[in-house]
Amino acid sequence: MKLSHYVNLLMKITFKATNDIGQEEKIMLKTTISGSLPKPFWLAEPEVLWAKWSIEEVTRLEEAKRDAVRLAISDQEQAGIDIVSDGEQSRQHFVHGILEKIEGIDFLNKQRIGIRNDRYKADCPTVISKVQRSGPIHLSEVNFARRQTKRDLKFTMPGPMTIVDTLADNHYGDRAELAMAFASILNLEAKELAEAGVNVIQFDEPAFNVYLDEVSTWGVEALNLAVEGVSCKTAVHVCYGYGIKANLDWKAGLGEIWDQYNKILPALASSNIDQVSLEFAGSRVPFEVIGLLEGKKDVLVGAIDVTTLEAETPDQVADVIRKSMEYVSPDKIYPCTNCGMVPLPREVSRDKLISLVKGAMIVRKEL
Repeated sequence: MKLSHYVNLLMKITFKATNDIGQEEKIMLKTTISGSLPKPFWLAEPEVLWAKWSIEEVTRLEEAKRDAVRLAISDQEQAGIDIVSDGEQSRQHFVHGILEKIEGIDFLNKQRIGIRNDRYKADCPTVISKVQRSGPIHLSEVNFARRQTKRDLKFTMPGPMTIVDTLADNHYGDRAELAMAFASILNLEAKELAEAGVNVIQFDEPAFNVYLDEVSTWGVEALNLAVEGVSCKTAVHVCYGYGIKANLDWKAGLGEIWDQYNKILPALASSNIDQVSLEFAGSRVPFEVIGLLEGKKDVLVGAIDVTTLEAETPDQVADVIRKSMEYVSPDKIYPCTNCGMVPLPREVSRDKLISLVKGAMIVRKEL
């Protein structure tokens, strides 16, 4: 239900949070990013999605990854981002980065398959036996990132449905069964990362915007299993993809109104996820879809278009935030990027982060 008639009242309220010390003001409209940031040229080829590493020697590559994480966190802190991430600097691919350390997956014999409902072709690793986690996957990365900042830390992993859609399966023969197997693995990993100090664990599910009927059945079921018993905040990110040609061509054919969220948000409203990350900047998604979450979830409002080479103005960001406030109270809004920014020039990415923060500050002062 539209909440615009409550906004004036909410703007007069000072939200308080109680801690062990006493009362402190709760900051609203905390900014964050959806995931990846551009990699420096000495780590990987710039402005290329899923680029190969620039360094082959293992020890030097690991050092370069850590240096890139330091820079990514520093860039976010200097811009004023409230909830920072490692920028996915240690991973070539947002899905393959976790799969490389899971047993039962063959990376040597990849198969070229259609993914995202055959939107484009990709060379994908193959499931050849039961998938299982033999030990920690991202723990060392999280431990390092946690030491680099005192701010809240987000860590991203692919969701079960998107993992299944980015693999060739020669073993299970059932997408739902394979998704549940990966959900169990993700759950073990997420619990460990939360204990290591991660404040938000986000599962990326671009496949949710494609396989709409499956979301309300095994998609959300697998997501619920992935977050079961996880002690930190959990989020799911559902966007329309990076600014690559295949995604842009797909979006061009979606019509005047993009209604994918209409079909999946009711299921997510009933899920065990705490936060839902949605794309709005530069898109044709109507803001009223936020109302489908019924105020049950925090909303990471995509206010930065990751397909453009020009940074938004702070006023443009503020306008997106204000429009979202017509459908959910500001204490549940987290201004965010639409998607990852790894294909963008680093300077453009930094400028967009600064605009995101300045835009949020404009609206924050109005509350």
